[in-house]
Amino acid sequence: MTSAPHTTSFPHVPESADDVLTGLDPEQRAVATALHGPVCVLAGAGTGKTRALTHRIAYGVRTNRFQPTSVLAVTFTNRAAGEMRGRLRQLGAGGVQARTFHSAALRQLQYFWPKAVGGTLPRLVERKAQLVAEAGAGCGIRLDRNQLRDVTGEIEWAKVTQTVPGDYAESVAKSRRDAPRDPAETAQIYTRYEQLKRDRGVIDFEDVLLLTIGILQDRRDIADHVRAQYQHFVVDEYQDVSPLQQRLLELWLGDRDSLCVVGDASQTIYSFTGATPEHLLNFRVRHPEATVVKLVRDYRSTPQIVHLANGLLSRARGRAADHRLELVSQRDTGPEPQHIEYGDEPSEAEGTARRIRDLIAAGVPAGEIAVLFRTNGQSGLYEQALTDAGVPYQLRGAERFFERREVREAQAALRGAARFGGNDAALDLADSLSAQVRAVLSASGWSAQAPIGSGASRDRWESLAALARLADDFGAARPDALLADFVTELDERAASQHAPTVQGVTLASLHAAKGLEWDAVFLVGLTEGMMPITYARTDEQLEEERRLLYVGITRARYRLTLSWALSRAPGGRAHRVPSRFLKDLRGTPATRGASSASVAGTGGDAGVAGPRRRSRTPVRCRSCGRSLTDAGEMKLMRCEGCPSDMDEGVHDRLHAWRAAEAERLGQPSYCVFTDKTLMAIAEQLPEEEAELIRIAGVGMRKFRRYGAEVLAICAGHEGVGEGAES
Repeated sequence: MTSAPHTTSFPHVPESADDVLTGLDPEQRAVATALHGPVCVLAGAGTGKTRALTHRIAYGVRTNRFQPTSVLAVTFTNRAAGEMRGRLRQLGAGGVQARTFHSAALRQLQYFWPKAVGGTLPRLVERKAQLVAEAGAGCGIRLDRNQLRDVTGEIEWAKVTQTVPGDYAESVAKSRRDAPRDPAETAQIYTRYEQLKRDRGVIDFEDVLLLTIGILQDRRDIADHVRAQYQHFVVDEYQDVSPLQQRLLELWLGDRDSLCVVGDASQTIYSFTGATPEHLLNFRVRHPEATVVKLVRDYRSTPQIVHLANGLLSRARGRAADHRLELVSQRDTGPEPQHIEYGDEPSEAEGTARRIRDLIAAGVPAGEIAVLFRTNGQSGLYEQALTDAGVPYQLRGAERFFERREVREAQAALRGAARFGGNDAALDLADSLSAQVRAVLSASGWSAQAPIGSGASRDRWESLAALARLADDFGAARPDALLADFVTELDERAASQHAPTVQGVTLASLHAAKGLEWDAVFLVGLTEGMMPITYARTDEQLEEERRLLYVGITRARYRLTLSWALSRAPGGRAHRVPSRFLKDLRGTPATRGASSASVAGTGGDAGVAGPRRRSRTPVRCRSCGRSLTDAGEMKLMRCEGCPSDMDEGVHDRLHAWRAAEAERLGQPSYCVFTDKTLMAIAEQLPEEEAELIRIAGVGMRKFRRYGAEVLAICAGHEGVGEGAES
């Protein structure tokens, strides 16, 4: 079987046109040699679609069927366009234009505007938020930062679907779209926004497409000029094309048919932005003579992962499901995907971090591991767990939890309430720490009821809700704690979660993970209400959630773990159930991880769940016996407020040694050991290897690196710190 390994570089430019085809599998070769008429490539995840596309263009250029400057390849991100241009140069096809829709349209608009309209092109407003805010104020509507993002997103959706302000409310109802605010109000702001742009003589990003379309429709001479320049078109990720982009593509083409589109309806996950797979699904209806090639050989994932992905889509419904592709893995066999059930969310995060730490210790690069979740609000637990485990990470597509504006503002409000809350009647009426925190958050715009739909307001609510839940957990662990104690806890958590400067494990939402891949992927939080998300109600919305999980699964090359938690907090009622999408897919032995302690004893990757669900064994304070829920307290095996038997001398020497070691490695100190881990070592004073390894935050990997020195410090040997520094 011909191999087509993924690569982004070639050592030598192929000497001949036939050499361009070397290494392609039969289906990829069919794409590369289909140079006439409309071509539709249905390409599954990991099947080498970019490879097939670039080799098709290069083969056309090298056989003189295409002039390089007559080809326009369109993709959806500047990164993808740059990668495509690089590959084409390496194949001897320099000069081909590879651009995004907006980039290509803007160049044409700048060139033809003086001829079509006169004068210079109006200034492009790259960030429309300020103008939308002014439009809202002009309508007597004040928009906060998150409401502003939501309204801006709705205006963008309306424009890419070619919906004018007067039709917005009707279009929302017709599409059954979950609008983040009253459609009539948004339509009012939309109208005012368009008027402001006209008054100031500026255009926005969507206008670039709209104006280019208008000129090509109204000026036949300009349309002929463009069509004479570009005679062959290639469109990547065609399932994500919006109606506006499709209209522009049709005008570029005219009555010609030299078009090649590539896509996969099963990876349509951006319908909320106006993307639709209908153009891909209807391609053969519009072009009955089209050549259709299916790429189903998956070079990315193991047979086990591909089997799971195929099983998920086999239960899909709707038109996109009727065109699903059955992938066939080309890789050697690998481990079975794991399904792990945890007792609560902190245990899920800690168990995931521990497994990641083990993978890194086994030689898997941290940059080849990802934790993927449904919403950005889920990241905080995993940031903390990875930090506690000493695992470097990077957050993709979102701010770190404690750097989000709403979180920083909430921390400031809580800090102020802790200092001056004695004059606040709302706090006087609160009878618990949890109630006090909720009172402060409510003053910041949070409510117990989640906002309807998705968008920035929902993201803000999720972040503040995470703080409210953290207050519940903190108050349960320390019933006598004051608001000031909770603020201190937040400050300590924020201080320990700065991203390391080295490459680390990727934390990302499923949407942000599109187009990426890793050796090991952990899909977390797979419960009903999160996957599918609560506000996905219609059949179409539920199927998009299924496709989102499919995208997550197909990001993994070799290892895949799917996990969920039965309750939110330790000791909570186990009322959650796994995602409906996992039903009948859990044919592999499942590991149950009811608690931090029990996960470690499940036998690792070979653990088999028993017929009965194990009850969670609580971690108790070794001083007062109280159940512990906070990750830091569980590491110390005592409540924060309970007396410490720490050896101050050992603690000071450990701090000095850690500082020197961190400086030697060029890493933050907590990448060696966190403060809590050093405190736990100084309290427990391990004398033997096994005792040190058992301390949370150490483990086998760090023991191999630092164990001898740490045990020597604990034994009171002098000069260890100096030796490490030298």
